[in-house]
Amino acid sequence: MTTTTHTVDDFAAILLAQTRARMNRDYPTPYPDGTTQADYYVVQVHEGPKYTRVDVGPEHNISGKYMIDNATGEIFGIKGYGRIHRGHRYGTLGTIDSYEWGGYVGQKRQP
Repeated sequence: MTTTTHTVDDFAAILLAQTRARMNRDYPTPYPDGTTQADYYVVQVHEGPKYTRVDVGPEHNISGKYMIDNATGEIFGIKGYGRIHRGHRYGTLGTIDSYEWGGYVGQKRQP
């Protein structure tokens, strides 16, 4: 297992790059202006007192996807309305390289 110190911004950049790569694989046909669906995907980071929320999606329809505990760096899924889902844990900021983040949820990489 890889443990490297990463920041929330590093996580957001990895999440965006892997999500756009998956979108380009799944929907490769460009629009008439030459853009693809992946070009419209964005990641937004909203820092709160206890948790940092990481939202992903097309700019006009972005959704909450992950929440990071500011104290521990643990990454959780979102249960709803800004509440963490303790049953959906995805490692920590130190282990983000051990996961594939481009899919519907983070998936542990095979060794």
